[in-house]
Amino acid sequence: MSNDVIDTAPAGSGLGTPATGSDAAVGAGLDALDTPTTRRPPLAGRALRAGVPPLVALGLALALWQVLWAAAFWPEYKLPSPASVWHEFAKVLDSGEIWAIAWTSVHRGILGFLASVLIATPLGLLVAKVRVVRAAIGPLLAGMQSLPSVAWVPAAVLWFGLTDATIYFVILLGAIPSIANGLVAGIDQIPPILPRVGHVMGAGRVDSARFILLPASLPGYLAGCKQGWAFSWRSLMAAEIIAVSPQLGIGLGAYLKTGSDYNSMPQVIAAIFLILLVGIGIELTVFRPAERRVLRTRGLAPAS
Repeated sequence: MSNDVIDTAPAGSGLGTPATGSDAAVGAGLDALDTPTTRRPPLAGRALRAGVPPLVALGLALALWQVLWAAAFWPEYKLPSPASVWHEFAKVLDSGEIWAIAWTSVHRGILGFLASVLIATPLGLLVAKVRVVRAAIGPLLAGMQSLPSVAWVPAAVLWFGLTDATIYFVILLGAIPSIANGLVAGIDQIPPILPRVGHVMGAGRVDSARFILLPASLPGYLAGCKQGWAFSWRSLMAAEIIAVSPQLGIGLGAYLKTGSDYNSMPQVIAAIFLILLVGIGIELTVFRPAERRVLRTRGLAPAS
């Protein structure tokens, strides 16, 4: 009887018949489509594709700046020439001050961001997995994320005085909500089957968070960390501009404030350029490689 059932399979359906050469080719093609391309282009080609567009954009911006300055629509103290800004930048570079100024801000930003990650990670896990905690402080985290961090500077100065505690307090309040909310969003997108499988296999809460929740929510968590760094850097600049004191040293924000106090537009623009340069450097050296690694491990890397 079983032979009769097999023999009555419709012609061309492929049931009970071995795969032909064309079927194998189709299957191989589908497998090739599902398999991410891991071959990477040469280093020189990648460098050109990554470096040429920003350089072209920078060149066009400088050309437009030079044209506007030459047209004299604004007085010199409002729009200095690119050459005068470069002279100011070269002056602090030759004197060696630029390294001390940049390091004062960069090390504060990195330490404050790392402390924010250590605090925001368990906080995000609690908000994501404990309903009472989410109902209690979830809206507060969302509100604090939209609150400008510069609003905390006057209160921090009154609480802690002109000390490093003021700087780090503002950084923490600027970065923690973004990191925690990014982790919560990443955990909310995890398929429910994954935590259940971990529970069945005997994973406790700590192991489940370490081996299931954090790895599975990594894209959202990384996006939250990236935004948290941006907010911490902005918070740091706001704190350094407002809270100026000799015991705090001269960071990029204080260097910008000094240029404003002395009506030195070249120094102001040079400071803005340095702040932007640090932000771009952190993005290119830390977060962009981390994003590419996460995409590659998930088979989502763009084809070369």
